[in-house]
This record gives sequence, C-alpha cells and structure tokens, in this order.
Amino acid sequence: MGTKGRGWLVLGFGAAVFGIAAYRPVPPIAAPAAHDIHAEFIRYASGRDSITAYIAYPERREAAPAVIVIHEMFGMSDFIKQTTERLAQQGFVALAPDLLTRRGGTPSKTDSAVALIRLLNADTITQDLNGAAAYLKSLKAVRGDRIGVIGFCWGGSQSFRYATNNPALRAFVVCYGAAPDTAAMRRIQAPGLGVYAENDARITANVPDAATALKAAGRDYRYTVYAGVGHGFLRQTDKPAVADTAWAAVMRFFRDNLETK
Repeated sequence: MGTKGRGWLVLGFGAAVFGIAAYRPVPPIAAPAAHDIHAEFIRYASGRDSITAYIAYPERREAAPAVIVIHEMFGMSDFIKQTTERLAQQGFVALAPDLLTRRGGTPSKTDSAVALIRLLNADTITQDLNGAAAYLKSLKAVRGDRIGVIGFCWGGSQSFRYATNNPALRAFVVCYGAAPDTAAMRRIQAPGLGVYAENDARITANVPDAATALKAAGRDYRYTVYAGVGHGFLRQTDKPAVADTAWAAVMRFFRDNLETK
C-alpha cells in the first residue's frame, strides 16, 4: 500500500495486522523527487528472541539499498519513525529497531526510557543490530550488499560503535554521537559522515581527535559542525534551514555510498 502524504498506515507484526493508525506526513527536505512509501511495524529474529522494529519501503521497481536507524536515549519515538519514513521517501528501505524490546519496549515516559537505555548491554545491542542487518538482507526488496546505518545522540554513538563491529556496512552516519576508542575505530571499513552542533562542546570538542585517529588508520570520515545550533538540532531547532542543510548532506552521502557505488 503506497502513501501520498495522507491516508492510513497499516501497523503489522510479520504477516499479522494488528491495527490502523493515522499516517504522519514527513517534513519536506531539499532532495530529489520523493518516493511514495509503505511503512509498518514488524518483528525480526535476534538469537532466540525477536525485536520490534519500524520499517519503511520506497515504492520503486528495483531492489533498494537499506539503512538501519538507531534511536536516541528516548527509544522509539515519532521522530525516529518520521526519520525512517524520510529515508524511504528518498529511495532507501529503512529499518528502526526498538532496542528496548527486551526490556518490554519503549515506555511512554521519557525518563523511564532513558533509565532503561542505561541498562542495555553493548554486546546485546550489537546482536540486535546484526539481527536487523540480517533481516534486511533477507528481503527481496533490499540490496543486501548495500546497507548503512545512522544514529542520533545515544544512537549516534551506537552507529559509530556498530561500524567497528560490522565490516560489511557500506556507510555510517553519526549525528552528535561520541566516538569509540581508537583501537576499535581501526576496525571500521565503511566511510562515515559526522553531523555535529556548534553549541554542543560535550560531544563536538572531541570530534577532531576522532577524525584524526580515523585518518591515521586510513579511514574516510568527514564531518560538519553546524553553526548556531545545539545538541539534537535535527529533532527540533529554531534554525530549520540549518537542519534542512544537514539532512540534505546525509541523503547525499547515503546516495553516493549506497546507491551509486
């Protein structure tokens, strides 16, 4: 079922349909002509467990590259679902796992979600992200050799860390997330893009050192520090033009590294 900016969205788990919810339009960005999309909730296998995830497909004839979307400390949110849809509009199959599934799923209260995020085990996060990649590779609508990852805040740090653990990734994007240690970064194979905020010294002050370490290891990591904005500026900002510029750079990076290479 395609969407054209309005209508209905089927919420399904696997083949079963559990309900209907109103479709939320994706904010426009400066990019090539948008695809109509189909989005739903699914579950995928991770070890002996299954993980809830939100997936969005572009309507296109050929198989598409794919992007794993890693949420912030707030867990699965409207922003993450809208980001998943935004990527699908630009031609990517996008999958956002709820990494709090093993803790009962993202709770309605933000403070509760943050507390649960702090309890997550790094190896289990990697297992669940590997499960997301395996699920995408199993889909005929996906080009299994063209998978990237993007994350925001806590998820940005996880995107950076996952790039150290999955050599098959073709691209990774870090949105105001911290870098892993230098030894781990040497394992990265994919090119990376960093999106950082000027008014976010806690994160941004450490970026030059991380970029230098990656360059010394022969890795391609380019980043931009966007002026006049703070942490989380892609979620909400009083400078929407800056956010739009950053989004356009992200989409261009994914197209260059997932679609054309």
